[in-house]
Amino acid sequence: MMMWTIGASALALILALVFYVRIQRLDSGTERMREIGGWIYEGASAFLQREYMTLAVFAALLFIALLFLPGLGWRAGVSFLCGAFASGFAGYFGMRTATLSNTRTANAARTSMVAALRVAFSSGAVLGLTVVGLGVLGITLLFQILSGGDTARFNEVLGSDLLGFSLGASSIALFARVGGGIYTKAADVGADLAGKVEAGIPEDDPRNPAVIADNVGDNVGDVAGMGADLFESYVGSIISAMLLGWVAYDTAEAAGFPLLLAAAGIGASVLGILWTNIFSSNSPHAALRNGTLVAAAVMIGATFLLTRGAAGTFAGLGPFWAVLAGLVSGTAIGMLTEYYTSYDFKPTRMVSKSSETGPATNIIAGTGVGMLSTAFPVLCIAAAILVAFAANDGYANASQGLFGIALAAVGMLSTLGVTLAVDAYGPVADNAGGIAEMAKLPPEVREITDSLDSVGNTTAAMGKGFAIGSAALTALAFFAAYNANTGIAAIDLSSPSVVVGLLIGAMLPFLFSAMTMRAVGEAAQEMIEEVRRQFREIPGLREGKASGDYARCVDISTRAALKRMLAPGLLAVSAPIAVGLFFKWMAGVTAQAGEPAGTGGAEAVGGLLAGALVSGVMLALYMANSGGAWDNAKKYIEKGHHGGKGSDAHKAAVVGDTVGDPFKDTSGPSLNILIKLMSIVALVFGALFR
Repeated sequence: MMMWTIGASALALILALVFYVRIQRLDSGTERMREIGGWIYEGASAFLQREYMTLAVFAALLFIALLFLPGLGWRAGVSFLCGAFASGFAGYFGMRTATLSNTRTANAARTSMVAALRVAFSSGAVLGLTVVGLGVLGITLLFQILSGGDTARFNEVLGSDLLGFSLGASSIALFARVGGGIYTKAADVGADLAGKVEAGIPEDDPRNPAVIADNVGDNVGDVAGMGADLFESYVGSIISAMLLGWVAYDTAEAAGFPLLLAAAGIGASVLGILWTNIFSSNSPHAALRNGTLVAAAVMIGATFLLTRGAAGTFAGLGPFWAVLAGLVSGTAIGMLTEYYTSYDFKPTRMVSKSSETGPATNIIAGTGVGMLSTAFPVLCIAAAILVAFAANDGYANASQGLFGIALAAVGMLSTLGVTLAVDAYGPVADNAGGIAEMAKLPPEVREITDSLDSVGNTTAAMGKGFAIGSAALTALAFFAAYNANTGIAAIDLSSPSVVVGLLIGAMLPFLFSAMTMRAVGEAAQEMIEEVRRQFREIPGLREGKASGDYARCVDISTRAALKRMLAPGLLAVSAPIAVGLFFKWMAGVTAQAGEPAGTGGAEAVGGLLAGALVSGVMLALYMANSGGAWDNAKKYIEKGHHGGKGSDAHKAAVVGDTVGDPFKDTSGPSLNILIKLMSIVALVFGALFR
């Protein structure tokens, strides 16, 4: 097994490096294009360096805590540091590649649509392959080193040591997602309101001082943040499945099966990426979709063969059907997300139409679309859970059924290499369009980049839907592992402590979202005031005769993000620990008073996790899809419908899009990590609650 997983991860990392070198050697265009690209790269690098310095302090403190906690120790601490480093490195390397690729994509658009698509997609492939390569390599090496191949140590390694890797990845991911989201939306909202709405300056116009900060935000939020987000989902799904496989079957083969699936997924993703690059066409959407479908088809075949090959471990084809349920569910959620957020379909066009009567009706329509969009994705997730549980003989053996659910999460994320490549392609195309506008390239170049960007908006929305679905299954797998680790047979809803935990858990996603939305609003106000100041005090800026102070705007977004990302992040880490310890204390108090003891901290935290999972998934779907619908409704009007650019409908749509920006790019995506991080924190610190 180890040979296959290390070989697959090495293939992914080598191919990522090959793509990176090829991109680096491409022509980056005119001197003006290189200058703009340099500003974007410097701003993104400066932000990530300052963010990672802040996170290094947090990681050091948590590492020390892990060293002295009962049942953990240095092995879990080292795993934590490895997971944190891998997550941060994947995000940084993806950001660096994206900031190299934006000018090269714009320059390739001077030649053809196909050339530009290949550059942007190759940039996304670097992130996708780096994430899966580092994830599988890290888990394989840590598992082998910590266990030494001795099955007698599997309980300790899977039940505590290896969980540190997932905890490290989740911790960095949450701060990266929240910090990057606050940065990018502070810049985006500030640029839109002070530039487009107040000053009447078009998007990506260099006269807007916040335009560079806006382009930087695409890289630190939608590339580095998304990369860290899905890295932690990926490793979390594999590790939880390994633990549940060991619990269900008590064999090394069952524990290692999820790693073999991940290795097969890497191979399938590589084929999907190569297919997309080789068969690129003037239809970006078709090219990206076909590559994803090729990877899924290969993965289905590989899973069938792996399951048949493990006939001595599994009685039937249950693992195959579980993985297939995850793959189909993920694909269905992506298609549903596209339906609710793309302007090719009725819901988003309805939002565009509502803009004719003003911002209020636009916001009402977008809110309705977001709420409506939660129904079918949730049914898809529910169907995947039931199929995976039943197919793996769950009704006869619950532990095997829970292993099936974990395999569904692995299946949904198995082709992450190519799906993340499709997702990360979008910010590169967006940056390329901004550079083409600021560098005053011919209109036909901007038409190509706009077409790529339009598809990128849809793929980004699909990526967020995919991330939410995978978060639900991964969190459920962690929840099952938590129950097994803490010895909880069932969650008793007649227990007051469980109900209180349930209510607090359901409340936390709303509190978390309020904190992140407020952070974006306050940071955007600072940006708006700065843009207004520059318009007042820099002669000739509005007329394009002088340059704005771009660095000042970048600094405002950076400081705002770093200052305001800590509180939401600490909430996710502290909530399970605080609830668990409080109710453990309460159980002790009631026992000392001669009354029946309460259910204790472990059960209360179980209620907390259940409440957060249910409300978090609903809220994340609503926010991501309503934000995507508002964004594409504006773009549909900009294509000439309902009065086109500059019309009253367009102005109303800009307001709706501005409201939706933090929905879809800050609060919504961060909720995925919130529910997973709370689950892994509860699992790692579970011994404290018993």
